[in-house]
Amino acid sequence: MKITTNGFLVLAFMGLALTAQAQETDEALASKDTTASANRVKLDGIAAVIGDYVILESDIDKTLIDLQNQGASTEDVTRCGLLGKLMEDRLYAHQAVQDSLLVSDDQVNAQSDAQIQQLSQQIGSVEKMLRYYKKPDMESFREELFEINKLRMLSEQMQSKIVKEIEVTPEEVRQFFYRIPEDERPVFGAELEIAQIVKQPEAPEEEKQKVINTLKEIRQDVVENDGNFRVKAILHSQDPASRPNGGFYSITKETGFVKEFKDVAFSLREGEVSEPFETIFGYHIIFVEKIRGQERDIRHILMIPEIPQSAIDKAMAELDSIRQQVLDGKYTFADAALNFSDEKETKFDGGLLRNPVNFDSRFELTKMDPSLYNQVRNLKDEEISRPIREDDPRGGAPKLKIMKISNRYDEHKADFAKDYLKIQELALREKQFKAIKEWMNEHIEDTYIHVNEYNRSCDFANNWVKE
Repeated sequence: MKITTNGFLVLAFMGLALTAQAQETDEALASKDTTASANRVKLDGIAAVIGDYVILESDIDKTLIDLQNQGASTEDVTRCGLLGKLMEDRLYAHQAVQDSLLVSDDQVNAQSDAQIQQLSQQIGSVEKMLRYYKKPDMESFREELFEINKLRMLSEQMQSKIVKEIEVTPEEVRQFFYRIPEDERPVFGAELEIAQIVKQPEAPEEEKQKVINTLKEIRQDVVENDGNFRVKAILHSQDPASRPNGGFYSITKETGFVKEFKDVAFSLREGEVSEPFETIFGYHIIFVEKIRGQERDIRHILMIPEIPQSAIDKAMAELDSIRQQVLDGKYTFADAALNFSDEKETKFDGGLLRNPVNFDSRFELTKMDPSLYNQVRNLKDEEISRPIREDDPRGGAPKLKIMKISNRYDEHKADFAKDYLKIQELALREKQFKAIKEWMNEHIEDTYIHVNEYNRSCDFANNWVKE
């Protein structure tokens, strides 16, 4: 049984196409696509219309270049396939607007700002980025990126709504698995179970108080002197994700932020600024900019107390001592994790790491996060690593840890009992795909759709060419 999510996953287009490249790519696509006429004259006309959205021929070319810029393989990509994907995205976005699943301009701008920062860092500067994408100025670049991101975010919201309530029962998982012929059952790659003991060096009290005092001064200036919170976030915040956007986030109670942060954000009225408070990331103040039902637009400033090298050295020495006690047989690794680890998420489970994808304890080697793989790739069975320093990409305090491979699992054909969580995930994905397919068929019938004559001969996965 072939499990597919074609039409369900959204392509996160971050790049913008170059005009010169688009012309070259158009020729390459036309030569690959069996539906393209050999003597067809290419014009930048309308390829298709979906509801209120128009897809130009050049949009198809740009999409291919976006994929290539992201390093995706385009060997099997055809013009018809790309057009079909663009039509799917626009149908989702069109229906999202009809269902009032709106995306605020602030949300879109925050996403665009983060992408501009990332792109300019990768390329070298804002000026080089504009030259690379052949944009005359930042305004035109932002406008095009804004439209791309708004459509993508609307599309994602609609897809999330379609599959939000879908679940699979144990019986559905069982039926899904045993419907697959034995010789066609999926093969799962080699996997590892990994355990770790973590020490988190702490900043001294005087450093914490210094940060709290600074945040109080910023708050006072905003509250009493109408200081601009957005500007202060750009100047002072140590949250790399939101700092370029003036500390902006749009959140609901379901947003994956730590509880302490959401508790404060949802305790404030519109226009209020919180007192300084602490989370695992450091100290924050929050400004509630706007409340829209269950959604809040907030800005925050994160400041992280400085941790002296002496605290890091102390944590390293503690881990060396713990490691030696485990090697000497005084503790098992699991007991040492319970007694000494500072990581609450793993210490009560023998230090065992959980896969963030499905919360299983196993990590498939070919799908592991590269940084995690590099930390354990040379470890032998029962070996305990020397202390490893892991810096926080968000700018938070580093953590120190020792690691051990608890179990290894060879590549094997799916087993219902041993691989239940993975099989459950596949069953859920198939059920979601069926729901998406049914939704797509229903809304294609109810939506104005026009495909131009050059593209009507495409063998689309969906019935875009209505008779």
